[in-house]
Amino acid sequence: MENLKAYIESGVLELYVLGDLSPEETLRVEEIASQYPEVRDEIAAIEQAMEQYAMQNAVQPSADIETRLFEKLGLNKVEEHVDVQSKPIYTEEAGIVRLDGSDGKLRTLRYALVACVALLVVSTAALFITYNKLNAAHDQIASLNLDKQKFAGIVSKLEFENQGLGNMAAMADSKEWATIRLAGQAFSPASKMKVYWNKKDKSVLINYVAMDLPKTDAEHEYQLWALVNGKPVSLGVFGKTDSTHNEALVKMQAIQEAQAFAVTLEPMGGSINPTMDKLTVMGGV
Repeated sequence: MENLKAYIESGVLELYVLGDLSPEETLRVEEIASQYPEVRDEIAAIEQAMEQYAMQNAVQPSADIETRLFEKLGLNKVEEHVDVQSKPIYTEEAGIVRLDGSDGKLRTLRYALVACVALLVVSTAALFITYNKLNAAHDQIASLNLDKQKFAGIVSKLEFENQGLGNMAAMADSKEWATIRLAGQAFSPASKMKVYWNKKDKSVLINYVAMDLPKTDAEHEYQLWALVNGKPVSLGVFGKTDSTHNEALVKMQAIQEAQAFAVTLEPMGGSINPTMDKLTVMGGV
């Protein structure tokens, strides 16, 4: 603080000790005293000087005035059984007077504590709201991803079926291909599928688009057979009908001649001879 000496000599500290300053001026003096030891020492010196002056110029009041004065000040009079020259002894109730502004600091700390608690409550509420919004956004993103996957599956299925239909149309126009429709049998009356047999190179194709067979489990798959002179000949196995295949038309083993085609449900890897009680579909050439 600039001109600290001038401030000490200005008489403000004497007025502070006498209690003649306004609350704002009193608070200002206490703030300066808390910062500068010289000001605190000067206040202590002024208080001591005033106390010594009061003691040196003290006037013994009359008993009546003395009693009423101490009663008004809230002091207790203690009398002892002594001789005439003995003086009454007065005890003052305990009290604390702070000159360093600690009361103001305590109030400031209380306000700061209340503000911190309020800020903590607001921050917790904001975090809770933000957490809920993030969860909602996560759910929306997951839903969008699921919809995207479904849409991609639909598009893939449409492309798959379109490819199969295109191949079917091209093969129907060609005189080289024969279309054999296989109908459901006792094991699965509602089943159906199509087999294409090339009369020129004897190749055999199955149509996944036009295939309607029951879903197989992990231990079974379908096996295609050709009936040649009354004997079944295996043309290979193919997978589950509910999964999307890489191609709409899948090539099986070629056969030189056949009177009919059939499909049976067999263990994984196929069987040497068809399981007739699991004959699913069959159709003549």
